[in-house]
Amino acid sequence: MKTLIQKIHLEEQQSFACRMYRTPDFETNWHRHEEFELILITEGYGTAMIGDFIGEYKPGDLYFIAGNLPHWFKKQHHKTIGAALVLHFKKEILGNVFLDLPELKNINQLLQKNDGIQIGIKLQKEIAVLLVEIHQLKGFQRMGNLLQCIQKISTTPDFVALTQNFLFSNNHVNPAIEKIIDFSFKRYLTPVTLKQVADVAAMSIPTFCRFFKKNIKKTYFDFIQDLRISHACKLLTSTNKAVMEICYESGYNSWANFSKQFKQVKKITPLQYRKEFDEKNTGGY
Repeated sequence: MKTLIQKIHLEEQQSFACRMYRTPDFETNWHRHEEFELILITEGYGTAMIGDFIGEYKPGDLYFIAGNLPHWFKKQHHKTIGAALVLHFKKEILGNVFLDLPELKNINQLLQKNDGIQIGIKLQKEIAVLLVEIHQLKGFQRMGNLLQCIQKISTTPDFVALTQNFLFSNNHVNPAIEKIIDFSFKRYLTPVTLKQVADVAAMSIPTFCRFFKKNIKKTYFDFIQDLRISHACKLLTSTNKAVMEICYESGYNSWANFSKQFKQVKKITPLQYRKEFDEKNTGGY
């Protein structure tokens, strides 16, 4: 049985960790830890799984992940480089008396939540500068920068909520979860049946469905849908391919089905998604 809980090592005379992780140390399977995590992607592309959220990540993306919220940053290809600057801290290092101060109301509220969020473009650069400084600094200044990071995140409207109150009660994960996810990442662009994936997990179909829903908090086909829509989003924002071509390359054989599921997940059409991305990245907003 592989444990889901990851232990974060602290250097001597440090109350929180800030390290650069690069391939192969960047790779971590579906895991969680009691520390809050602030992660800045510096190299590589892939899929972010945070709680019940699935989406593509790219260099420059910044995520704030609550303690004990399971997550996995899976590289797009095994041979590519993945790297991130990652900060881990426990809520306890700030102290309950300190957090109860009226000046820290927003920070306290942020740390009470069990959420995962993605920081918006406007704040990304500010936080990135502070993180790089923390990585280089020693002593009291590290704590000052940490508080600045948390304060900015706790007060900004420039973020996207990826999960809300995701509950995970198990301390351990069945190794079948890793097999299922690995199988799914290899096959999600082709037709997949419940029998195929249940066989991978060595379970009956009903047992597998209950097991997957309990661990990932969504049905298996909703999970596959999220992977396919995430892949479509990557193609919409990184290529000039026609939307119909992207539909077929994302595992769909019906435009109507693709369009319906895309709007269900992203709340806008594929063309609107591409247009909004282009506007944000050309300063058109």
